[in-house]
Amino acid sequence: MEPKFSGHETFPLRYGWLYKSTNLLNKNSALSTSSTKDVQRAIVELGVGKNMVNSIRYWSEACSIVKTKKNDASQSLTNIGKYLFLSNADESSGSRVSKKGGVANDPFLERIGSIWLIHFLLNFDESAITSYRYFFNMSAMQNFEKTKLVYDIEREIKILCDKEVKESTIKKDVDCFLHTYASRQSAKGKKDNVIGEEHFASPLVELGLIRDLGKGNYSSILDERPNLPTEIFSYALLRFVSEIKASETAGFDALLSDQCSPGKIFRLSERGLGVQLDNAVKQYPNLFEETDTQGMRQVRVLKTFNENETFQFILDDYYRGSK
Repeated sequence: MEPKFSGHETFPLRYGWLYKSTNLLNKNSALSTSSTKDVQRAIVELGVGKNMVNSIRYWSEACSIVKTKKNDASQSLTNIGKYLFLSNADESSGSRVSKKGGVANDPFLERIGSIWLIHFLLNFDESAITSYRYFFNMSAMQNFEKTKLVYDIEREIKILCDKEVKESTIKKDVDCFLHTYASRQSAKGKKDNVIGEEHFASPLVELGLIRDLGKGNYSSILDERPNLPTEIFSYALLRFVSEIKASETAGFDALLSDQCSPGKIFRLSERGLGVQLDNAVKQYPNLFEETDTQGMRQVRVLKTFNENETFQFILDDYYRGSK
């Protein structure tokens, strides 16, 4: 794994950024590159400064919405990027149906399932390690101090990557990660348990995966995640079994605790994973099968898919209700 603790310019992911980057590339413009012309065009098109353009590119790539070729640094939209955000619609009309007849399924991330999907895409990566990928794939902490998280990451990077990263660099990345995910209680003088609007700059805050307790203390409890749609969980389950396990089956423990597993990324409790699996099997009986042999609970994928399969049919069930 390669360490990647910079590139976001300390800006957390914000609403509208993925949609903006998608539409920019759809106009045959480029996000931040080594070309001064591309940078200036992106600054004008996106209406932000250079550092923020770099941040938008970082999050678009990290969320698997945009991909950049290594050989020539050219950028293009991924299938999932097009599926969620691409629309050539006239924005003044409020229509989301494109001029070509296509539909952007949720360009403004108004559905909670879309935010869960972005969270999954952001952390379903074994090639590069970041603070958030470390936390959601490798950490078991449910109550933690920020300083302890920084220390743990710095120590683990030496083992995982055989490289050293400056503590100050990791700290900035951890700060950005927490600002992207953590919800915070309102300041004194306001009603108890009221969260200010300013704390929702990032859509990922809505998931409630991390809570800022103040004074550098945080909590991230393993839970059942009742607002995680069965379709989004099933999509994550299918990708994990097919791509990470490269198998037809996966055991319950692997689904709960392995890197890139649904249990890890969604911070599910044992009961939460069990409920999600039951719902997935019930909704997709021709796709998933559960077995329990001598106390060993497993899930089997009943269909064979090629390595380029996008599993869009599951997402269609969520966005279009097609069965």
